[in-house]
Amino acid sequence: MMTPSKPVTPGIDPNRADHCRVVAAVLDRIGDKWTIMVVSELTDGPARFTEIMREIGGITHRMLTLTLRGLERDGLVTRTAYATVPPRVEYELTELGHTLTTTLIPLAHWSEANWQTIRASQQRHDARSDSVRADQATVPE
Repeated sequence: MMTPSKPVTPGIDPNRADHCRVVAAVLDRIGDKWTIMVVSELTDGPARFTEIMREIGGITHRMLTLTLRGLERDGLVTRTAYATVPPRVEYELTELGHTLTTTLIPLAHWSEANWQTIRASQQRHDARSDSVRADQATVPE
């Protein structure tokens, strides 16, 4: 008798540890809050540091610097310094950075469409867990 096989997602082999490590490393880079916001901010074209900071709001100067450096290192953003007085620096998505937006935009739409369902599930789960803990606390040993 044949056992039913699991559906296969093209390009993903969960049985290959090296594949999973690569995916995890990339998700660590692009999955943090600030990276998503910076990439989103640069989708419409180049922007100066202060413009990015003002549009995102809540990000510190240091965190924006670290995020932009990481994105530049990964080849997702270019930094262009202009020899003007005062100096002017612009950040822009690279071709690779633009390909990331084709993934992030649908993910953002999916997140917006499903966050209430996910939150309701979390609340149900937490209520069950609280109930189990309360039951365990009242059971004499």
